[in-house]
Amino acid sequence: MSEQRDIRLLLADVDGTLLTRDKVLTEAAKSVVRDLQRDGIAFAITSGRPPRGMSMLIEPLALKSAIAGFNGGVFVNPDFSIIESHTLDLATAKQTAKLILDHGLDVWVYTKEEWLIRDKDAPHVARETWTVKFDAKVVASFTDAHLAYAVKIVGISDNLDLVAACEKAAQKTLGEKASSARSQPYYLDVTHPKANKGTVVETLSRLLNIAPAQIATMGDMPNDVLMFRKSGFSIAMGNASDEVKAQASAVTDSNENEGFANAVRKFVLRSAAA
Repeated sequence: MSEQRDIRLLLADVDGTLLTRDKVLTEAAKSVVRDLQRDGIAFAITSGRPPRGMSMLIEPLALKSAIAGFNGGVFVNPDFSIIESHTLDLATAKQTAKLILDHGLDVWVYTKEEWLIRDKDAPHVARETWTVKFDAKVVASFTDAHLAYAVKIVGISDNLDLVAACEKAAQKTLGEKASSARSQPYYLDVTHPKANKGTVVETLSRLLNIAPAQIATMGDMPNDVLMFRKSGFSIAMGNASDEVKAQASAVTDSNENEGFANAVRKFVLRSAAA
C-alpha cells in the first residue's frame, strides 16, 4: 500500500512518461498532480530537456519544487532562478563531441542559455524546436568557447543501433568523466558525471529534506533507471523496454493510455491506498 511506502515526493520524467507521444499533458495527468498536492505529496520533474523547454508545464501543474533540466545538469526554481548547475570540463566536452561524430552521429551542444546546432535541417531539429518551444542557434562548428560552457552534449541518429553502440562506447571511453545514457532511442545525452537522474534524486532529497526511501520515481528510458536505483519506489511506463521494466518496482500503462495518471492513482496517492 502507498501508506506503507510513505511517499513524500514523486519525481517524474517528462517525455514518454508525463506527456503523450504527441507531447500532450492530459487532463487526467493534471488532475492527479492536484491530487498529489492535496495529499501533501510533493511533485517534481526531470528531463534531458533544458529548463526552459519545460516552462509550458509549470503553470498547468502548479510546480513548486526544483526543476531538473539536462538530466540534472541544471536545477532551477519555477521562476528559472538557478539553484545549481554542472558544466562538463572542456577536455571532456571536446572528447565527447569527437567521439559522437566519429561514430557517425550528429551533435548538438547545450549551454545553460543556448542550444547550438550545425544544421537547421538536420534530423530531429524541427521536432525538438516544436517540443521545447525555442529555436536553436546555428554555428559553423563547435569551438572551445562553446564547449567550455557545455552542460549537455547530444548525439543524434535515426540509426538506433548506432546510438546504442555509441552509448556503450561513450560509457567505456569517458568513464567517470561524464554520464552517458540514451534519453530517447535516437538521442544519446552526455552530461557532467553529477548530472544524471540518480543524482537528481539525491539532490532533491537534500533540497526538500525528504529521505530517498520516501521518493517515488517514474520513467521510461535507460537513463531513468539511475533514478529508479536511488529511490524507494520506482515505476516503469508500459512503453518502456523490457530491460527498463525489469529494473522498476512496478509497471504502469503506456504514455498513450494514461500510464502516468493510472500509476499515481494506483501506487502513490494515499487516498487510493486508504
